[in-house]
Amino acid sequence: MTKVTLGKTGITVEKNAFGALPIQRISREEAVKLLRKAYDHGVTFYDTARFYTDSEEKVGEAFEGMREKVYIATKTGASDAEGFWKDLGTSLGNLRTDYVDLYQFHNPAFCPKPGDGSGLYEAMLEAKEKGMVRHIGITNHRLNVAEEAIQSGLYETLQFPFSYLATEKELGLVEKCARADMGFIAMKALAGGLITNSAAAYAYLAQYENVLPIWGVQRERELDEFLSYIDNPPVLNEELSAVIAGDREELLGDFCRGCGYCMPCPAGIEINTCARMSLLIRRSPSAAQLTPGAQEMMKKIENCLHCGRCKAKCPYGLDTPGLLEKNYQDYREILAGKTY
Repeated sequence: MTKVTLGKTGITVEKNAFGALPIQRISREEAVKLLRKAYDHGVTFYDTARFYTDSEEKVGEAFEGMREKVYIATKTGASDAEGFWKDLGTSLGNLRTDYVDLYQFHNPAFCPKPGDGSGLYEAMLEAKEKGMVRHIGITNHRLNVAEEAIQSGLYETLQFPFSYLATEKELGLVEKCARADMGFIAMKALAGGLITNSAAAYAYLAQYENVLPIWGVQRERELDEFLSYIDNPPVLNEELSAVIAGDREELLGDFCRGCGYCMPCPAGIEINTCARMSLLIRRSPSAAQLTPGAQEMMKKIENCLHCGRCKAKCPYGLDTPGLLEKNYQDYREILAGKTY
């Protein structure tokens, strides 16, 4: 069992964390079963958010009566102190606890600091002084905000997308966090579903001693895969290295990560799925992407208003309207049997 310590927090856990975003899509009974099974097999770090509908409630039910045995991280997307306290109160109630091990600002467009006028960091400090929050973290998809958070010395952890599709810039964040004794939590370690070889993903991240990957889990078979790696961790051998090299050649560049920060779309387009449909359909069983429901979803691209809102909100600076059009054209060709 490999352990990782999240910087100066002193939180030391098995190098497998449970990402609780996907459990909002399954029943409470199924979710509680998955969460408890993960704990029974050595997983003790669970990451959720106020934004993830009923995810916090499911985590709270799963660990009621054994709170001290697990670490729970959640997030607030509040923009001011009033919203912060409202979110924190709701989260504590949902989680059936009186404290959060790690409370994180959820992908803010700026790095909250004392005196910035938002009151957010002051509220976070007060919550920590009251014992409602034990450690302070920040999550982001923007390199500039992540860099500022590291440099500020105000945060104990950074949660940022990190996988074997990472560029030198993301690798730089990992190294800077290590030097600053700041925990690094790797979200989207499977690149939003584009990475389909979990063994390769695990072996790659295992190289970084200060990185804690959180795996988004929705199905028991997915959980079983990651649990199997606890006692039999994949090794970055020639075979897995070749998988990584092939994926990097195919996927690096201007592809949609599926983060969803471009949403909602005024035309009702499910941008974070539609803008990467070409990759999804080629990298996973295609039947699920060709159903009448999926076709209807893609057809909504025809209603694009070209308002530019999605492009303006994309943390990766992608031309999302252009990606939507390219993916829709490719999708129609696949349906017509011209490609794939």
